[in-house]
Amino acid sequence: MDFNLSREQRMLRDAANDFLANECPKARVREIEKSADGHDRALWEKMGELGWMGLIVPEAYGGSGGGFLDLVVLLETMGYHLCPSPYFATVLLGSVPILACGSEARKEALLPELAAAKRIVTLALTETGGGIEAEAIRVPGRIRGSGFEIDGVKLFVSYAHVADVLLCAVRTDESAVPEMGVTLFLVERDQPGISIGPMKSLGDERPCEVAFSGVRVTEGEIVGGFNRGWPIVESVLGKASVALGAQMIGGAQAVVDMALQYAKERTQFGHPIGSFQSIQHYFADMWADILGSRDLLYRAAWKITENLPAAGDVAMARARAGKTYRRVTTLGHQIFGAIGFTEEHDMYLYHRRSIAMDLALGGAECSYRSIANGLFDEAGA
Repeated sequence: MDFNLSREQRMLRDAANDFLANECPKARVREIEKSADGHDRALWEKMGELGWMGLIVPEAYGGSGGGFLDLVVLLETMGYHLCPSPYFATVLLGSVPILACGSEARKEALLPELAAAKRIVTLALTETGGGIEAEAIRVPGRIRGSGFEIDGVKLFVSYAHVADVLLCAVRTDESAVPEMGVTLFLVERDQPGISIGPMKSLGDERPCEVAFSGVRVTEGEIVGGFNRGWPIVESVLGKASVALGAQMIGGAQAVVDMALQYAKERTQFGHPIGSFQSIQHYFADMWADILGSRDLLYRAAWKITENLPAAGDVAMARARAGKTYRRVTTLGHQIFGAIGFTEEHDMYLYHRRSIAMDLALGGAECSYRSIANGLFDEAGA
Protein backbone atom coordinates (compact mmCIF):
# COMPACT_ATOMS: atom_id res chain seq x y z
CA MET A 1 0.00 0.00 0.00
CA ASP A 2 1.32 3.44 -0.96
CA PHE A 3 -0.70 6.26 0.52
CA ASN A 4 1.34 8.96 -1.18
CA LEU A 5 -0.82 10.98 -3.53
CA SER A 6 -0.35 10.53 -7.25
CA ARG A 7 0.63 13.48 -9.42
CA GLU A 8 -2.98 13.84 -10.58
CA GLN A 9 -4.29 13.76 -7.02
CA ARG A 10 -1.82 16.42 -5.92
CA MET A 11 -2.92 18.57 -8.84
CA LEU A 12 -6.57 18.05 -7.87
CA ARG A 13 -5.85 18.98 -4.25
CA ASP A 14 -3.85 22.09 -5.15
CA ALA A 15 -6.40 23.29 -7.71
CA ALA A 16 -9.25 22.76 -5.24
CA ASN A 17 -7.31 24.58 -2.53
CA ASP A 18 -6.69 27.59 -4.77
CA PHE A 19 -10.29 27.68 -5.97
CA LEU A 20 -11.85 27.48 -2.51
CA ALA A 21 -9.42 29.98 -1.00
CA ASN A 22 -10.59 32.51 -3.61
CA GLU A 23 -14.24 31.58 -4.03
CA CYS A 24 -15.11 30.44 -0.52
CA PRO A 25 -13.31 32.54 2.12
CA LYS A 26 -14.71 32.40 5.65
CA ALA A 27 -16.70 35.60 5.17
CA ARG A 28 -18.46 33.94 2.22
CA VAL A 29 -18.97 30.74 4.23
CA ARG A 30 -20.82 32.78 6.86
CA GLU A 31 -22.96 34.49 4.23
CA ILE A 32 -23.97 31.19 2.63
CA GLU A 33 -24.74 29.58 6.00
CA LYS A 34 -27.00 32.49 6.93
CA SER A 35 -28.80 32.54 3.58
CA ALA A 36 -32.26 31.04 3.15
CA ASP A 37 -31.04 28.02 1.16
CA GLY A 38 -27.62 27.59 2.76
CA HIS A 39 -26.46 27.06 -0.79
CA ASP A 40 -24.85 29.32 -3.40
CA ARG A 41 -25.99 28.31 -6.88
CA ALA A 42 -23.22 30.30 -8.57
CA LEU A 43 -20.55 28.54 -6.49
CA TRP A 44 -22.22 25.20 -7.23
CA GLU A 45 -22.09 25.83 -10.97
CA LYS A 46 -18.41 26.82 -10.80
CA MET A 47 -17.67 23.59 -8.95
CA GLY A 48 -19.50 21.78 -11.72
CA GLU A 49 -17.37 23.47 -14.36
CA LEU A 50 -14.29 22.13 -12.58
CA GLY A 51 -15.70 18.63 -12.95
CA TRP A 52 -16.11 17.96 -9.24
CA MET A 53 -19.65 16.55 -9.45
CA GLY A 54 -18.56 14.09 -12.13
CA LEU A 55 -15.28 13.15 -10.50
CA ILE A 56 -16.22 9.49 -9.97
CA VAL A 57 -18.75 9.30 -12.80
CA PRO A 58 -17.52 7.33 -15.85
CA GLU A 59 -16.77 9.27 -19.02
CA ALA A 60 -19.63 7.50 -20.75
CA TYR A 61 -22.04 9.43 -18.51
CA GLY A 62 -20.32 12.79 -18.71
CA GLY A 63 -17.85 12.41 -15.84
CA SER A 64 -14.09 12.11 -15.60
CA GLY A 65 -13.95 8.50 -14.40
CA GLY A 66 -11.91 9.11 -11.24
CA GLY A 67 -11.71 6.71 -8.31
CA PHE A 68 -12.99 6.85 -4.75
CA LEU A 69 -9.56 7.83 -3.46
CA ASP A 70 -9.65 10.91 -5.70
CA LEU A 71 -12.95 11.87 -4.12
CA VAL A 72 -11.46 11.53 -0.63
CA VAL A 73 -8.62 13.89 -1.59
CA LEU A 74 -11.11 16.48 -2.82
CA LEU A 75 -13.36 16.19 0.23
CA GLU A 76 -10.45 16.63 2.61
CA THR A 77 -9.71 19.94 0.89
CA MET A 78 -13.38 20.95 1.01
CA GLY A 79 -13.41 20.18 4.73
CA TYR A 80 -10.33 22.33 5.19
CA HIS A 81 -12.18 25.31 3.72
CA LEU A 82 -15.62 24.51 5.24
CA CYS A 83 -17.20 24.67 1.78
CA PRO A 84 -21.00 24.77 2.33
CA SER A 85 -22.82 22.97 -0.47
CA PRO A 86 -24.93 19.88 -1.23
CA TYR A 87 -21.84 18.20 -2.69
CA PHE A 88 -21.70 15.41 -0.11
CA ALA A 89 -25.43 14.70 -0.49
CA THR A 90 -25.37 14.71 -4.28
CA VAL A 91 -22.15 12.82 -4.97
CA LEU A 92 -21.88 10.41 -2.02
CA LEU A 93 -25.51 9.80 -1.14
CA GLY A 94 -26.91 10.20 -4.66
CA SER A 95 -24.52 9.47 -7.50
CA VAL A 96 -22.80 6.53 -5.77
CA PRO A 97 -25.92 4.31 -5.43
CA ILE A 98 -27.27 5.31 -8.83
CA LEU A 99 -23.93 4.53 -10.45
CA ALA A 100 -23.61 1.20 -8.63
CA CYS A 101 -27.16 -0.14 -8.92
CA GLY A 102 -29.31 2.11 -11.08
CA SER A 103 -30.81 0.84 -14.31
CA GLU A 104 -29.06 1.80 -17.51
CA ALA A 105 -31.97 4.07 -18.41
CA ARG A 106 -31.68 5.88 -15.08
CA LYS A 107 -27.92 6.22 -15.37
CA GLU A 108 -28.21 7.74 -18.83
CA ALA A 109 -30.93 10.13 -17.67
CA LEU A 110 -29.51 11.27 -14.33
CA LEU A 111 -25.74 10.88 -14.19
CA PRO A 112 -24.88 13.38 -16.98
CA GLU A 113 -27.09 16.00 -15.32
CA LEU A 114 -25.60 15.32 -11.90
CA ALA A 115 -22.07 15.45 -13.32
CA ALA A 116 -22.85 18.79 -14.99
CA ALA A 117 -24.24 20.27 -11.73
CA LYS A 118 -27.65 20.67 -13.35
CA ARG A 119 -29.46 18.57 -10.76
CA ILE A 120 -29.13 17.88 -7.04
CA VAL A 121 -30.03 14.60 -5.38
CA THR A 122 -30.07 13.52 -1.73
CA LEU A 123 -30.83 10.44 0.36
CA ALA A 124 -33.99 10.21 2.50
CA LEU A 125 -33.09 7.53 5.04
CA THR A 126 -33.48 8.46 8.70
CA GLU A 127 -36.82 8.37 10.51
CA THR A 128 -38.09 8.99 14.03
CA GLY A 129 -35.61 7.46 16.45
CA GLY A 130 -32.60 8.44 14.36
CA GLY A 131 -31.32 4.91 13.68
CA ILE A 132 -29.58 3.94 10.46
CA GLU A 133 -30.12 0.19 10.85
CA ALA A 134 -32.42 -1.75 8.54
CA GLU A 135 -35.06 -2.20 11.27
CA ALA A 136 -35.25 1.59 11.64
CA ILE A 137 -36.77 1.87 8.14
CA ARG A 138 -40.54 1.86 8.74
CA VAL A 139 -42.01 4.30 6.22
CA PRO A 140 -44.11 2.02 4.00
CA GLY A 141 -44.05 1.77 0.24
CA ARG A 142 -47.27 -0.14 -0.43
CA ILE A 143 -48.26 -1.66 -3.77
CA ARG A 144 -51.06 0.36 -5.36
CA GLY A 145 -52.21 -0.84 -8.76
CA SER A 146 -49.27 -0.93 -11.15
CA GLY A 147 -47.05 1.14 -8.82
CA PHE A 148 -46.35 2.00 -5.21
CA GLU A 149 -47.50 4.60 -2.70
CA ILE A 150 -45.26 6.15 -0.04
CA ASP A 151 -46.67 7.53 3.22
CA GLY A 152 -44.59 8.73 6.14
CA VAL A 153 -41.92 11.14 7.33
CA LYS A 154 -38.17 11.17 6.78
CA LEU A 155 -35.90 13.27 8.99
CA PHE A 156 -32.47 14.88 8.63
CA VAL A 157 -32.62 14.76 4.83
CA SER A 158 -29.65 16.88 3.82
CA TYR A 159 -30.45 19.76 1.43
CA ALA A 160 -33.85 18.31 0.54
CA HIS A 161 -35.22 21.84 0.07
CA VAL A 162 -32.94 22.46 -2.93
CA ALA A 163 -32.76 18.88 -4.23
CA ASP A 164 -34.38 17.90 -7.51
CA VAL A 165 -34.53 14.18 -6.70
CA LEU A 166 -34.90 12.25 -3.43
CA LEU A 167 -33.51 8.74 -3.14
CA CYS A 168 -35.95 7.35 -0.60
CA ALA A 169 -35.53 4.13 1.43
CA VAL A 170 -38.90 2.59 2.35
CA ARG A 171 -40.25 -0.63 3.82
CA THR A 172 -41.87 -2.69 1.07
CA ASP A 173 -42.15 -6.03 2.89
CA GLU A 174 -43.09 -5.89 6.56
CA SER A 175 -43.11 -9.68 6.92
CA ALA A 176 -39.50 -10.17 5.77
CA VAL A 177 -36.42 -9.81 7.96
CA PRO A 178 -35.48 -6.11 8.17
CA GLU A 179 -32.56 -6.37 5.74
CA MET A 180 -34.70 -8.05 3.06
CA GLY A 181 -37.70 -5.72 2.96
CA VAL A 182 -36.25 -2.33 2.00
CA THR A 183 -36.53 -0.75 -1.45
CA LEU A 184 -34.92 2.42 -2.80
CA PHE A 185 -37.03 4.72 -4.97
CA LEU A 186 -36.03 7.79 -6.97
CA VAL A 187 -38.69 10.42 -6.25
CA GLU A 188 -38.91 13.82 -7.93
CA ARG A 189 -39.06 16.48 -5.20
CA ASP A 190 -41.83 18.50 -6.85
CA GLN A 191 -44.15 15.51 -7.04
CA PRO A 192 -47.61 15.97 -5.43
CA GLY A 193 -47.82 14.81 -1.82
CA ILE A 194 -44.32 15.90 -0.74
CA SER A 195 -43.84 18.65 1.84
CA ILE A 196 -40.47 19.82 3.13
CA GLY A 197 -39.59 21.80 6.24
CA PRO A 198 -36.26 22.89 7.75
CA MET A 199 -34.70 21.34 10.86
CA LYS A 200 -32.17 22.98 13.16
CA SER A 201 -28.54 21.89 13.06
CA LEU A 202 -25.12 22.96 14.29
CA GLY A 203 -23.58 22.15 10.92
CA ASP A 204 -24.04 23.29 7.34
CA GLU A 205 -25.82 20.24 5.94
CA ARG A 206 -29.26 21.92 6.12
CA PRO A 207 -31.30 18.92 7.35
CA CYS A 208 -34.96 18.82 6.42
CA GLU A 209 -38.10 16.98 7.43
CA VAL A 210 -39.71 15.42 4.36
CA ALA A 211 -43.31 14.26 4.64
CA PHE A 212 -44.74 11.86 2.02
CA SER A 213 -48.51 11.68 1.69
CA GLY A 214 -49.79 9.26 -0.92
CA VAL A 215 -46.76 9.84 -3.16
CA ARG A 216 -47.00 7.57 -6.20
CA VAL A 217 -43.93 5.93 -7.74
CA THR A 218 -43.52 3.26 -10.37
CA GLU A 219 -41.35 0.19 -10.70
CA GLY A 220 -39.12 2.16 -13.05
CA GLU A 221 -38.06 4.40 -10.14
CA ILE A 222 -36.59 1.48 -8.16
CA VAL A 223 -32.81 1.48 -7.66
CA GLY A 224 -31.24 -1.94 -7.19
CA GLY A 225 -34.31 -4.14 -7.28
CA PHE A 226 -37.48 -4.66 -5.26
CA ASN A 227 -36.74 -5.47 -1.59
CA ARG A 228 -33.01 -5.30 -2.35
CA GLY A 229 -32.27 -1.79 -1.20
CA TRP A 230 -30.60 -2.37 2.15
CA PRO A 231 -27.27 -3.81 0.89
CA ILE A 232 -27.03 -0.71 -1.31
CA VAL A 233 -27.66 1.55 1.69
CA GLU A 234 -24.99 -0.26 3.71
CA SER A 235 -22.45 0.16 0.91
CA VAL A 236 -23.30 3.85 0.52
CA LEU A 237 -23.04 4.48 4.27
CA GLY A 238 -19.60 2.85 4.32
CA LYS A 239 -18.27 5.08 1.57
CA ALA A 240 -20.04 8.12 3.01
CA SER A 241 -18.45 7.47 6.41
CA VAL A 242 -14.96 7.56 4.90
CA ALA A 243 -15.85 10.66 2.90
CA LEU A 244 -17.18 12.34 6.04
CA GLY A 245 -13.96 11.40 7.81
CA ALA A 246 -11.98 13.09 5.05
CA GLN A 247 -13.88 16.32 5.61
CA MET A 248 -13.26 16.10 9.34
CA ILE A 249 -9.53 15.53 8.93
CA GLY A 250 -9.38 18.46 6.52
CA GLY A 251 -11.11 20.66 9.08
CA ALA A 252 -8.79 19.47 11.86
CA GLN A 253 -5.76 20.31 9.71
CA ALA A 254 -7.12 23.80 9.14
CA VAL A 255 -7.48 24.32 12.89
CA VAL A 256 -3.85 23.30 13.47
CA ASP A 257 -2.61 25.63 10.73
CA MET A 258 -4.70 28.49 12.09
CA ALA A 259 -3.61 27.89 15.70
CA LEU A 260 0.05 27.56 14.71
CA GLN A 261 0.02 30.95 13.03
CA TYR A 262 -1.60 32.47 16.11
CA ALA A 263 0.93 30.81 18.45
CA LYS A 264 3.77 32.39 16.48
CA GLU A 265 2.23 35.89 16.65
CA ARG A 266 0.63 36.03 20.10
CA THR A 267 3.08 36.98 22.83
CA GLN A 268 2.96 36.73 26.62
CA PHE A 269 5.73 37.64 29.04
CA GLY A 270 7.73 38.83 26.08
CA HIS A 271 7.68 35.51 24.21
CA PRO A 272 5.45 33.90 21.52
CA ILE A 273 3.07 31.52 23.26
CA GLY A 274 4.25 28.81 20.85
CA SER A 275 7.52 28.72 22.80
CA PHE A 276 5.74 27.55 25.95
CA GLN A 277 5.94 23.84 26.69
CA SER A 278 2.23 23.40 27.39
CA ILE A 279 1.30 24.90 24.00
CA GLN A 280 3.89 22.73 22.27
CA HIS A 281 2.33 19.67 23.90
CA TYR A 282 -1.07 20.70 22.52
CA PHE A 283 0.37 20.83 19.01
CA ALA A 284 2.13 17.50 19.45
CA ASP A 285 -1.17 15.90 20.45
CA MET A 286 -3.02 17.49 17.54
CA TRP A 287 -0.44 16.44 14.96
CA ALA A 288 -0.31 12.88 16.28
CA ASP A 289 -4.12 12.62 16.20
CA ILE A 290 -4.36 13.93 12.65
CA LEU A 291 -1.57 11.79 11.24
CA GLY A 292 -2.97 8.63 12.85
CA SER A 293 -6.49 9.41 11.70
CA ARG A 294 -5.39 10.23 8.17
CA ASP A 295 -3.52 6.93 7.93
CA LEU A 296 -6.64 4.98 8.97
CA LEU A 297 -8.75 7.04 6.59
CA TYR A 298 -6.60 6.47 3.52
CA ARG A 299 -6.24 2.78 4.34
CA ALA A 300 -10.04 2.46 4.31
CA ALA A 301 -10.32 4.54 1.13
CA TRP A 302 -7.68 2.42 -0.59
CA LYS A 303 -9.51 -0.80 0.31
CA ILE A 304 -12.78 0.61 -1.02
CA THR A 305 -11.05 1.68 -4.24
CA GLU A 306 -9.59 -1.82 -4.63
CA ASN A 307 -12.95 -3.48 -3.83
CA LEU A 308 -11.48 -5.21 -0.77
CA PRO A 309 -13.42 -5.98 2.45
CA ALA A 310 -13.25 -2.75 4.42
CA ALA A 311 -16.00 -2.72 7.07
CA GLY A 312 -13.60 -2.77 10.02
CA ASP A 313 -11.30 -0.18 8.47
CA VAL A 314 -14.24 2.09 7.67
CA ALA A 315 -15.54 1.90 11.24
CA MET A 316 -12.12 2.65 12.74
CA ALA A 317 -11.47 5.52 10.33
CA ARG A 318 -14.89 7.07 10.98
CA ALA A 319 -14.66 6.76 14.77
CA ARG A 320 -11.11 8.08 14.95
CA ALA A 321 -11.75 11.00 12.58
CA GLY A 322 -14.72 12.22 14.61
CA LYS A 323 -12.80 11.97 17.87
CA THR A 324 -9.80 13.72 16.32
CA TYR A 325 -11.80 16.64 14.93
CA ARG A 326 -13.48 17.31 18.26
CA ARG A 327 -10.24 16.94 20.23
CA VAL A 328 -8.29 19.20 17.87
CA THR A 329 -10.92 21.95 17.97
CA THR A 330 -11.01 21.72 21.77
CA LEU A 331 -7.23 22.11 21.97
CA GLY A 332 -7.48 24.90 19.43
CA HIS A 333 -9.78 26.75 21.80
CA GLN A 334 -7.22 26.27 24.57
CA ILE A 335 -4.61 27.98 22.39
CA PHE A 336 -6.82 30.86 21.22
CA GLY A 337 -8.47 31.43 24.56
CA ALA A 338 -11.75 33.32 24.93
CA ILE A 339 -11.58 34.98 21.49
CA GLY A 340 -12.02 31.58 19.82
CA PHE A 341 -15.47 31.16 21.34
CA THR A 342 -16.93 34.24 19.67
CA GLU A 343 -19.12 33.78 16.60
CA GLU A 344 -16.91 36.16 14.64
CA HIS A 345 -13.87 33.89 15.03
CA ASP A 346 -13.17 31.07 12.58
CA MET A 347 -12.61 28.63 15.46
CA TYR A 348 -16.31 28.89 16.20
CA LEU A 349 -17.13 27.67 12.68
CA TYR A 350 -14.81 24.67 12.92
CA HIS A 351 -15.95 23.70 16.42
CA ARG A 352 -19.61 23.70 15.36
CA ARG A 353 -18.78 21.55 12.34
CA SER A 354 -16.79 19.10 14.46
CA ILE A 355 -19.79 18.46 16.71
CA ALA A 356 -22.31 18.19 13.86
CA MET A 357 -20.14 15.91 11.73
CA ASP A 358 -19.37 13.59 14.63
CA LEU A 359 -23.12 13.03 15.04
CA ALA A 360 -23.77 12.45 11.32
CA LEU A 361 -24.53 9.06 9.74
CA GLY A 362 -25.53 7.51 13.04
CA GLY A 363 -22.71 9.11 15.01
CA ALA A 364 -19.40 7.70 16.16
CA GLU A 365 -21.20 5.33 18.52
CA CYS A 366 -22.33 3.21 15.56
CA SER A 367 -18.71 2.91 14.45
CA TYR A 368 -17.50 1.96 17.93
CA ARG A 369 -20.24 -0.68 18.12
CA SER A 370 -19.20 -2.05 14.73
CA ILE A 371 -15.55 -2.24 15.82
CA ALA A 372 -16.48 -4.02 19.05
CA ASN A 373 -18.75 -6.50 17.26
CA GLY A 374 -15.95 -7.30 14.81
CA LEU A 375 -13.49 -7.94 17.63
CA PHE A 376 -15.93 -10.25 19.43
CA ASP A 377 -16.65 -12.11 16.18
CA GLU A 378 -12.92 -12.68 15.63
CA ALA A 379 -12.56 -13.94 19.21
CA GLY A 380 -15.47 -16.32 18.77
CA ALA A 381 -17.41 -14.69 21.61
